[in-house]
Amino acid sequence: MPTNVHPVDEHLPMGRLTALGLQHVLVMYAGAVAVPLIVGRALNLTPDQVAKLISADLFCCGLVTLIQALGATQWFGIKLPVMMGVTFAAVAPMVSMAQSNGGQVGAGLIFGAVIGSGVISILIAPAVSRMLRFFPPVVTGTIITVIGISLMRVGINWIFGNPVGPTAPSVVNPEHLKWLAEAQAMAGAPGSSLPPLPKGLAIMPTVPNPRYADLTGMGISALVLLSILLIAKFAKGFVANISVLLGIVIGAVVATLMGLMNFDKVSKAEWFDLVLPLEIAMPIFDPILILTMTLVMIVVMIESTGMFLALGEMTERKISQDDLTRGLRTDGLGTLIGGLFNTFPYTSFSQNVGLVAVTGVKSRFVCVAGGVILIVLGVLPKMAALVESLPTVVLGGAGLVMFGMVAATGIRILGGWTSRSTVPTP
Repeated sequence: MPTNVHPVDEHLPMGRLTALGLQHVLVMYAGAVAVPLIVGRALNLTPDQVAKLISADLFCCGLVTLIQALGATQWFGIKLPVMMGVTFAAVAPMVSMAQSNGGQVGAGLIFGAVIGSGVISILIAPAVSRMLRFFPPVVTGTIITVIGISLMRVGINWIFGNPVGPTAPSVVNPEHLKWLAEAQAMAGAPGSSLPPLPKGLAIMPTVPNPRYADLTGMGISALVLLSILLIAKFAKGFVANISVLLGIVIGAVVATLMGLMNFDKVSKAEWFDLVLPLEIAMPIFDPILILTMTLVMIVVMIESTGMFLALGEMTERKISQDDLTRGLRTDGLGTLIGGLFNTFPYTSFSQNVGLVAVTGVKSRFVCVAGGVILIVLGVLPKMAALVESLPTVVLGGAGLVMFGMVAATGIRILGGWTSRSTVPTP
């Protein structure tokens, strides 16, 4: 191999490339499918639709990863070891949209906002890249650290119960539901003098949910967390690098033995199914929601800037403004593709940035291999159905570790900046 080839552009043997690409996929897998699970359940989609959402998400993760790591024309792709996944920054506004309009209408509004914000992000990428001079290591490290700390809330919600849905802290009093059902039946009876119930009438949750912070679920989360930490501490090589996946597998096995997992959907799912655009819902374009999602994308692009600069430092490749523009433009293109395939906004996955630092493998073709693996997984519905069956408590223990890796990456950058900026006294 020529000695002038930069490590980022190094072509590795196929066997090693596949193993390292699979490693990147395993590290990001739980985080990649988390957003479809959260938003799909907030929209009250059917289990089959949630499974399709996960398949489409994995397919788009792989496709956008190929564009970002491999490059596509002179306009797209930063050509660094980047794995792309759904950003958690968009979860809160999308859940809010889902709560306001559930089902197909809510899904259409979300996908319309994603498509619109993707187009705008492509157009404004050059302007955002001009902010490069405002990102010294102290800013980059601080941004990544704050991202990791803020994501901890997601992992905690997985363990104790999500703010919305069946594991919310409060539920509707069953007696109130019974009274409302009886009143509705009486109002609809022939000759009844009672007026019909107002459209949209709902009862607020007022009683504690017995499933919230369930000790069984917390115990499984603790087991997953402890398993990951022990494997990462005492295992060596590839086994240590897939400690997150092994922890999830251990948690899933325990949850299955305790009867908390149901595999009916897995047995009914097809082995192979093509991912088609606009399969779940047609987009509905609302200007206010598009503006809201665009603001989220601006935040995402600033986060991506920090990630790209961190990767540039880890791989010893200087990131120019043109490089940054291509990377940020791909964030917008990935978001546009995501909306067309009925998924969500995409950005570089921070836990994979940390993995580059840990393993020291700088070749971008490792992530190209990871992108191909994700595309293959995206057309295997049984895998999507299996992941959809995982209780959130299993993902919770893994989430704390993954998001902690993000914060650790930022702290590591801050530590390097501090040591470089310290002037020794004579």
